[in-house]
Amino acid sequence: MSTAIQLWALTKKQLQSWSWLKRLLMAIAVLTFSTSSFLFLTPPGTSIRMFLSDTVITTRHRDWAWIFVGAEQRDKMVRQVQAFYDSSAEEKQDFSMINVSGTNPIGPVRPDRTLDELVKVEDISGKYWVGKKLTVYDPTTIRVVTPYKPGEGEKISAMVKRTGAVAGVNGGGFIDPDGLGNGFAPIGLILSGTDIVYTDTEGHIPQLVVGFTDEGTLVIGKYSIVELQEMHVTEAVSFYPRVIANGKPLITEGDGGWGRGPRTAVGQKADGTVEFLVVDGRQTHSIGATLKELQDIMLEDGCINAGFLDGGASSELVYDGNLMTKPSSRYGERRLPSAFLVFDHPDDYVPDEPWNGVTKIDPGGRYDHPDYLREQAELKARQQADQKSNPPKPPATPVQKPETTPSKPANEKPQGGAITPNNDPKAPSKPTGGTTGGASGGTGSGATVPGTAPGTNGATGTGGTTGTAGSNGLPGTTSGAATGAGGQATSPGGNTGSSLPGAGTGTSGTGSVAPGSSGTTGAPSGSAGNVQPPAGNTGTGTTAPTGSTATLPTSGSQPPASSTPGGQSAPGGTTTTPSPVQTNPPASVPSSTVPSGNGGSTGTSAPSTTTPNTGTSSSTIQSNGTAPTIIQSAPVTGQK
Repeated sequence: MSTAIQLWALTKKQLQSWSWLKRLLMAIAVLTFSTSSFLFLTPPGTSIRMFLSDTVITTRHRDWAWIFVGAEQRDKMVRQVQAFYDSSAEEKQDFSMINVSGTNPIGPVRPDRTLDELVKVEDISGKYWVGKKLTVYDPTTIRVVTPYKPGEGEKISAMVKRTGAVAGVNGGGFIDPDGLGNGFAPIGLILSGTDIVYTDTEGHIPQLVVGFTDEGTLVIGKYSIVELQEMHVTEAVSFYPRVIANGKPLITEGDGGWGRGPRTAVGQKADGTVEFLVVDGRQTHSIGATLKELQDIMLEDGCINAGFLDGGASSELVYDGNLMTKPSSRYGERRLPSAFLVFDHPDDYVPDEPWNGVTKIDPGGRYDHPDYLREQAELKARQQADQKSNPPKPPATPVQKPETTPSKPANEKPQGGAITPNNDPKAPSKPTGGTTGGASGGTGSGATVPGTAPGTNGATGTGGTTGTAGSNGLPGTTSGAATGAGGQATSPGGNTGSSLPGAGTGTSGTGSVAPGSSGTTGAPSGSAGNVQPPAGNTGTGTTAPTGSTATLPTSGSQPPASSTPGGQSAPGGTTTTPSPVQTNPPASVPSSTVPSGNGGSTGTSAPSTTTPNTGTSSSTIQSNGTAPTIIQSAPVTGQK
């Protein structure tokens, strides 16, 4: 067995031991390496990359062409395309080669012609595309039509219906942000019936145009408005390139440099017959045509001069009120600034001038495109419906173990001035209204001493006297029993509560408290009991009769007697100070964020100002006035 066979067997055995994911990743890596090697290391691969780059350059995504050829080569190709535009327009037309008044296939020109006598629609196709050919027998029936409504373009089907035309195709280019422009920002020139409906260029500056003279001769090239008027051109829009000049093809090698895509072309035969070619593209049924393919078709048909109109998603043909082609836009027909329409009575059409008086032109975009906004609203509604029908499951809440509170030792005595915690979970926790004081004493005898001090709705005291007060912090009067039993407190201005007996008992120590004298009580050795006061603010304080002071053994210190707002000073005793009132700070209001955005498409020219027509005749050129500013202007190739 040869070494190669052994190596293959070992490799196959190794691959079979891999998981399916590992085999898939290996296959992707091998395919990527093989494809990259073919595209970048072989002559056929280089040709494919150049073709793809040409196709991308003619779209609004021109910058992405660097992926195939690099940024430097992309810029070089763009310059070559621009050079071709200019060179193809240099040769002046020989008007003697066109005889519009010559033999016409349908006979002499006359009014009230039938649809078939005016135009003819045929299917055309190539290896990678399908389309339509519109033949116009009388070129003088062709007019440039513009939208009637300021602020947005108009669909060709709407133009045909509104004006009574029999057929129409798209015209000149326009600024098209995001591929969703409103069709109201034309590029270059729009001329209709000798009226300069729109221009963004001075009258003496040449620009690339496609138009017709008053006799019906097709004019394609680079001309200024002055030259067009001298040639009696009455209908014109701006676009490019020219591909047939005086019977000679201008694309002699390559495909024309635009790749494949939707196209709209126009040519004229020697007898004056005009044909429009409209090709679908960027779709499964039709990828699109190259410039050379359409040039060769028109050359075979006998066209003397030919060129291209705006293409891409704008390419479409309407015949007898029906859309005959399939535009590449996902929304169907687009709003356009101009179109070539065919009329039985062309003189009846009066040009609309929607740009008159307009100072700023907004080309539109995704933020105001009605079809796009409707699509987004429907998408959002579907998402909300899906969320309602399939609500997200709440996240699992982790089980928290109850915290164990350590119990106090039996021999621990309560701290003086501290609040005894309430073990009743149902009792609400509320801020204290005064200082708590108290001590447990022994079982010795003691005298009952009336006291007056701020307190709360009941308190507990054992072995001594306890004063209580209402929740409003007003003085209260209470009596305590020296035997350790709780007494009752009545507080003016507050509620009445009863103190509960403490659970702890003293086992040693004796003491007595006499009016007018001071004394001490024995230190208790019993543990403190749980206190369950009624609802309300809780606080206890030791009291003594006026003029005497009782000293109680406590582990905490009492504040000095003082007068503070919200509390009362006990005569001869301690002072109760209420807790300060907390005030919630005002909530801060977050500042709102205003979204902003802009859009634009890429291409060859970027007009920023325009000069609208104000009724200029064919013998004059408007050069005065304020030019409207185009908002969010961006260059466009036109083949969008």
